[in-house]
Amino acid sequence: MQSKRQLIRVIRMPDGRVQIDPSGKQNGRGAYIHQQRSCWEKALKGPLSHALRVEQLADEDRATLRAYMATCPNDMDEVVA
Repeated sequence: MQSKRQLIRVIRMPDGRVQIDPSGKQNGRGAYIHQQRSCWEKALKGPLSHALRVEQLADEDRATLRAYMATCPNDMDEVVA
């Protein structure tokens, strides 16, 4: 089990937009994702939408999350805490 500080928080804002919460303190329905690319790929296939209680991610929000995912290390890379 990872501590919250080692995970990335994603939130659904009151207006329905989905974004990354680097502070971990913004208001909104949140979900935590491990900082590895494979975890992001799995989350974006559906579990993240379910956790945030959205029908589906908007294309703009999905693009933003995919851009962040590209900065995450691959499973074979070492994750620096």
